Formats: sequence, C-alpha cells, structure tokens
Amino acid sequence: GERKNGITSLHSTTPDTKHVPLPNKALAMVVDGVPGVVVGRVLTSEMQATAIRHTKGASVLRKAAEVSPAMGLIGTLVGLVQMLGRLDDPSSIGPAMAVALLTTFYGAVLANMVFSPLASKLERNAGHEALINNIYLVAANSIGRQENPRRLEMLLNSILPPAKRVKFFD
Repeated sequence: GERKNGITSLHSTTPDTKHVPLPNKALAMVVDGVPGVVVGRVLTSEMQATAIRHTKGASVLRKAAEVSPAMGLIGTLVGLVQMLGRLDDPSSIGPAMAVALLTTFYGAVLANMVFSPLASKLERNAGHEALINNIYLVAANSIGRQENPRRLEMLLNSILPPAKRVKFFD
C-alpha cells in the first residue's frame, strides 16, 4: 500500500471509532503525535482497570452462587422450626414443609442456574474483550511507530487464534 498523508490521514477515520472508546482514544493520541510508549502506557492502564472491574463483577456473582445454597438451607431450617412449633395443628404442617423445601430449591436454582452461569459468561466476555483490547494496543503501537503494515499483520497474527488470523497481504 502507498502512504498518502502519513499518520495525519488517520484523523478522518476517528469519527468511525467513536462508539468504541479504546481504539478511538488510541487513534486520537497517535494522530496528535503522542509517542507510542505513552500511548501504550495509557491503553495498558485502561485495559488493566477494565480487567479489574470485570474480575470484581465476576467474583460478586461467584460469591452469590456460593452463598445461595446456604441461604436456602437457612430458609429450610426456618420452615422446619415453624413446622415443629405447630405439630398440634396438622393443617399447618404442609405449608411449613413447603417453605422448608422451596427455600432449598430456590437456593440451588439461583446458584446453579443464575449466578454461576452469569459469572462464567462475564469471565468469557472479559477474556474476549481483553483480546480485542490487546489487538487495539498492538495496532496503535505499530501505527505510532509507523511500521510497515506487513509487520502489523505479523504482530496481530502472533496474538490471534489460528482460525482468526489475518491474511491481508497473502
């Protein structure tokens, strides 16, 4: 490819990246002439902050999954206490036993069908986002150094899974 106006020609592409903050910030810094080392530090710092937020969110969900069965067990004990406290009234035994069993059920359902799957999905999405952000970082650093696009392709392919590798110049 030929270089028409160098890095300043990227300025016209920044509106296309407004909806994706990280590459937008990276391109804006590169176009403004910020040294590649500084761009890399800023992007790395943002990526680390995002990863920490995702880890915290997933750990809250994991903790909720861990605690849910215990909450169900507490509900079961409350239901059993109600039932045992009113053994003289046979009509109250059924509803109290229902409370005892339902709370265990709800605890198990919340842990295994809500909180654990949500935590797994968040962790999976965070991994995908980290890979994409790493691609943005590599690309911004390469553009900032004004490297040959073939070298950028090689760098990107070194972090992409084999099925997703770029073959622009082949």
